[in-house]
Amino acid sequence: MSEVTAPMAGKIIDVKVEVGDTVSEDDELLILEAMKMEMPIVAPTSGKVKEIRCGKGDSVGADDVLVVIE
Repeated sequence: MSEVTAPMAGKIIDVKVEVGDTVSEDDELLILEAMKMEMPIVAPTSGKVKEIRCGKGDSVGADDVLVVIE
């Protein structure tokens, strides 16, 4: 199981996956806006999306778990 965390505090502006989706390493999972920049958050490993712990418009903190992949 792999937890994808926020690299820094920001706002989720788009979620590209849904629970149950199969993803490959480096697939885009969501877009985080921080310091007026859009940063794609990508899958660190291949697997199935087990949980999404954030939604579009949510504010997140550094190291918050955003997505769980198994």
